[in-house]
Amino acid sequence: MKRLAFVAATLAVATTAFAQYPDRPIKIIVPFGPGGFTDVAARILQKELAPALGQTIIIENKPGAGSTIGTAEVAKARPDGYTLVMISTTHVISPHLYKTIPYDPLRDFTPVMKLAEGPYVLVVHPSLNVKNVSELIAAAKKEPGKIDYASSGNGSAQHLVGALFTAMSGAKLNHVPYKGSNQAMNDVVGGQVKVSFVGVPNALPNLQNGKLKALGVSTRKRYAELPDVPTIEEGGVAGYDATVWLGLLAPPGTPRDVVDKISGEIAKVLSKPDAKKLMASAGVDVATSTPEEFGRLLQSELDRWGKVVKETGAVVN
Repeated sequence: MKRLAFVAATLAVATTAFAQYPDRPIKIIVPFGPGGFTDVAARILQKELAPALGQTIIIENKPGAGSTIGTAEVAKARPDGYTLVMISTTHVISPHLYKTIPYDPLRDFTPVMKLAEGPYVLVVHPSLNVKNVSELIAAAKKEPGKIDYASSGNGSAQHLVGALFTAMSGAKLNHVPYKGSNQAMNDVVGGQVKVSFVGVPNALPNLQNGKLKALGVSTRKRYAELPDVPTIEEGGVAGYDATVWLGLLAPPGTPRDVVDKISGEIAKVLSKPDAKKLMASAGVDVATSTPEEFGRLLQSELDRWGKVVKETGAVVN
């Protein structure tokens, strides 16, 4: 009886604590460097979500090793809803590229929700002197391995979006990994590397000032912010489609009522027109889901990108 009373009391305390959630600041780890695709969206969410939850939202950047360093911290965190990670498609790519990672991408997390999705933009430096996707492919085939493409790092979505392009088009581009989107973008704008697949926020100002040229977007449909830029499929690579998504994960064992609180408030704030405009400015469209739907997406995307890695022969270098 004493044991039953103790268990009942413990559950009562836990229920009360979760009913008060959140009662202190929440940390969202972004496993990429500042200024990149995921980081920009995370800071928009931070601004919109903090007033809704009545608590401070802290963004902590922890880049490295194909996003696995920062993500691993959340896999080991207390399952109380106060430590989350904003992931991208990279989360389901890295397990196929690295021999070992310090967590299971599915079992060691609690899905919270999908947040958004969008394209990468295939950009080139003007000095490359190509006008469209077909001309880039022809140039790369003429001099195999002589044209570089920059990414934010080994195992990143940028890396695999580029690898998928080279495999499907036959263009032998050479992958050059950087330690973050900003470093990669700086060298592409400077002309040290001629090609990259970049997020819309990084592309737009450099397209407008003529420092870069857009050849195509990675998704099956054109992107509203770049209506005159064709899809890569329209450019001649039949069947090409690489949609990048963002989502939130919590540590394993996070209580469902906490998950529902987070996902419910995020769904509300992201449904507002102003929030949608802000996310569009970050290069993504709001596309929310339930925890169950996000869990199924993670499984299907893990399988999909595993096949891409195998078929493209992509490696970390």
